[in-house]
Amino acid sequence: MGKYFGTDGARGRANDTLTLDMAIKIGQYVAWHYGKNRHAKILIGKDTRLSSDMFEMGLAAGAASCGANVYLLDVCPTPAVAYLVRKENFDCGIMVSASHNPFHDNGIKLFNHEGYKMNPEVEAEIEKYIDGEISVEVAKEEHIGSVINWNEGLELYESWLKSIVHMDLSGMRIALDLANGSATSCAAETLSSLGATVEVIHSAPNGININTKCGSTHPEELQKMVKDGDFHAGFAFDGDADRLIAVNEDGELIDGDHTMYICGKYMKDHGKLNSNVVVTTVMSNLGLYHALKENGIDYEQTAVGDKYVFECMREHNYSVGGEQSGHIIFYEHANTGDGLLTALKLLEVMVSTGKSLKQLSEGLFIYPQLLINTPVKDKHAALEDKELLAVIKEVEEELGDEGRILVRPSGTEPLVRVMVEAKTDELCSYYVNKVIDFIKEKGM
Repeated sequence: MGKYFGTDGARGRANDTLTLDMAIKIGQYVAWHYGKNRHAKILIGKDTRLSSDMFEMGLAAGAASCGANVYLLDVCPTPAVAYLVRKENFDCGIMVSASHNPFHDNGIKLFNHEGYKMNPEVEAEIEKYIDGEISVEVAKEEHIGSVINWNEGLELYESWLKSIVHMDLSGMRIALDLANGSATSCAAETLSSLGATVEVIHSAPNGININTKCGSTHPEELQKMVKDGDFHAGFAFDGDADRLIAVNEDGELIDGDHTMYICGKYMKDHGKLNSNVVVTTVMSNLGLYHALKENGIDYEQTAVGDKYVFECMREHNYSVGGEQSGHIIFYEHANTGDGLLTALKLLEVMVSTGKSLKQLSEGLFIYPQLLINTPVKDKHAALEDKELLAVIKEVEEELGDEGRILVRPSGTEPLVRVMVEAKTDELCSYYVNKVIDFIKEKGM
């Protein structure tokens, strides 16, 4: 974690903790870094939030001032940038988005020439440039770069997605919640071109309604739409369309754990699950692990964050992995989570097996889960307290194989997160509060 760059780029409130000046300098540095002896080739995409135009223009102007030829993809999913960078030989890619955050936040995500998240060493140098610790030379005369509108890049991305799955969706009715975000650029068109009848909600972005009571973090309206209508499935995206939460024909949620179960099982049955492993984070539900084991599938756990899932997958060449929140990575095809690709993969399993999402989820029991945050004076000291560790161990022993407890620090706040999964909501509440009450009584 750097001063400005976290695990997923630089993110903050627009014109407050994330400024136009920062965007200009980020554009200047990457242009200089990749173009010391030539014009660097840089791709920029954005989501629909109000400040995205401003940051896009700042990044482009900064990059051009240091000699880069900048290609603007306009509104697009984050994974489109990651794919096109490596497919079309860009030196780097930049996505302007704060994902599932409110419209007043924004972010700048960097990808290297392979479509991977930018090397931390480069981000560290960018931070030095932002703070004036180092300098770069701007271009002059014929060495100044240009800015090119490159909308056809999105067509290449859509064509690539359709080349991955060979299926006819004729006769299928699909509901989409586009979160008033990046998915409005291509999701409905892609599914319709495969023959599906598509109905959309939250598809009219106005700059401030991205993620507002809609999308993958608020799928309630989509659930009702699917339940009340005659739909085979529903799909809800987040603001930059790199995650997906699905809805089955009864309006029930199909989260990332369901998706990993459905796709992992299907890939194993067809000999496409490398090493017979699915990669999860520690936040995946205990029920997923029981279901994978029941089907003879192994798993690996990483820290929370799709970055860590991808690193594990790349190191071991695993096929599929992701997060409960809906970031799913299919390593054969992509370097990052892709909501539209995930939707297509789920549809592929449905078409191939002739089963509904509800039927495909059979065998997966999602344990009730309760997560409560409690403030502490020092989160790291609290989690090293021997008496607290003893209480946690006692809970672990009482839950046994029928539940689990996870106690971890917040990454950004002075909080300890206490999460329990058990067979009933009552047990979850009992054990979470047992730990939290102890923390409060000790005045941690």
